[in-house]
Amino acid sequence: MSSILKRKRLGITDYRKRYRLLKSGIPRLVVRITRKGVIAQVVRYDPTGDRILVTVTDRSLSKFDVPLKGNNTSISYMVGYAAGKKAMSLGVKRAILDAGRREVIPGGRIAAALKGFSDSGVEIPHSEEILPSDDRIRGKHLKKDLSNNFDEFIKKLEVL
Repeated sequence: MSSILKRKRLGITDYRKRYRLLKSGIPRLVVRITRKGVIAQVVRYDPTGDRILVTVTDRSLSKFDVPLKGNNTSISYMVGYAAGKKAMSLGVKRAILDAGRREVIPGGRIAAALKGFSDSGVEIPHSEEILPSDDRIRGKHLKKDLSNNFDEFIKKLEVL
């Protein structure tokens, strides 16, 4: 049996990266892309265990009459936006991105969630170069064009 931590051995957690994020003392926007969806959480460190302040998934958007599910760029943006609105209502003014072991690809789904979170009013450090284009966020690249209903969906998320 190896003496290193199990999560490190299995390649699940990068403890050096986690330590750097925790040293800042700022809440983290944790974005995870699954096979079937998107999860965005605002997490605050606590020595007894991380405290999850906000959780929004692609499936939880159905509460706001957003009939879409999945893990495309548009859904990622809406999940990030909803998480940001909920975080603002709890007094979170700034956060830092925690993408886990995934790389943030310019124009990708994690970057879309980051843009949604930032557009909701929460201050989060990022480069404008990695954010997806407005056409991509509005779903013009999809077979089922969302651009007509996109603003309507965002207005429904405003009430958070």
